Amino acid sequence: MAKWTPTHEAPEPLEGPVVATITGGTVLWFVLFLVQLPFYGWFDDHGRTWWLWTCLAGAGLGLIGIWYVRGRDAALKRAAAEQDESGTRTPE
Repeated sequence: MAKWTPTHEAPEPLEGPVVATITGGTVLWFVLFLVQLPFYGWFDDHGRTWWLWTCLAGAGLGLIGIWYVRGRDAALKRAAAEQDESGTRTPE
C-alpha cells in the first residue's frame, strides 16, 4: 500500500478566545443538565435518561477541557515572552 503524502502545507491553526469558548460550552452543558433534571421521571418513563447523562458528561469533560486550554494558553504566553525576551536582549 502506498503511503499518502499531502501535496500542500497544513494551514495555521485558528487562534481565538479558546478558554472563553470552552468555558461557555461547559456552562451550557451543565445548564442543560440542570434544566432537564426536574423531568427525570419523564425521561425515565420514555427511555431517554441518556439525555441527562450526556449533558452531565459534557460538563465533566468540559472541566477537563478548561484545565487543558488554560495550561495551553499559559504555555503559549510563556513561550512568547521568552522569545520576546531573547529577541530584545543585547549580547554582553
